[in-house]
Amino acid sequence: MARNAEIEVFVSRYSEEIAAQLRHARAQLRRLIPNGYELVYESHNALIFAFGPTPKASQLVISIAGYPKWVTLFFAKGTALEDPRGLLEGSGPAMRSVRLVPFEALKSQPVQALIKRALAAQAAAFKRAPPLTTVVKAISAKQRPRRPE
Repeated sequence: MARNAEIEVFVSRYSEEIAAQLRHARAQLRRLIPNGYELVYESHNALIFAFGPTPKASQLVISIAGYPKWVTLFFAKGTALEDPRGLLEGSGPAMRSVRLVPFEALKSQPVQALIKRALAAQAAAFKRAPPLTTVVKAISAKQRPRRPE
C-alpha cells in the first residue's frame, strides 16, 4: 500500500470532524516544514504526525496527535519555549502541548508564534535536512477506539 493511502486509512478511522482537523493541521505543518522528516505513529492512544530534522525520535521538534474528541499540538522542547500567554500544558521534563479546542486555536497568533519559535530554534538543522520525507515508524497492534464512544 502506498504511504499516502496507508496514512489516509489511519486518518479515516476518526470522526469526519477530527479527520478533517488532522488533515488540516498536518498540511499546515508540512507547508511550514519543507525539509526534514515526518514520522507517523499509529499508537495505542493516538495517530501522531511528528516532525524533526532527522528520522530519530529524539530529534523531534513538533507533532500533532489525533484523539477521539480533539487534536493536540505537541512541542518536544516545550519547556524551553517562550510562552507569554501561558498556553502550554504539561508537567514532564521537556514536552508541552496545546489542546486545539476549539480547533480554530491553531490559526491564532499565539499558537502560530509558538510553532514559529519551536521551528526557529532548529532552523539550521532543518535547512541541512533533505526534502520532507514521510516515514511510517510504528503501528500498534492494540489501539483504543478512534471515535468517541
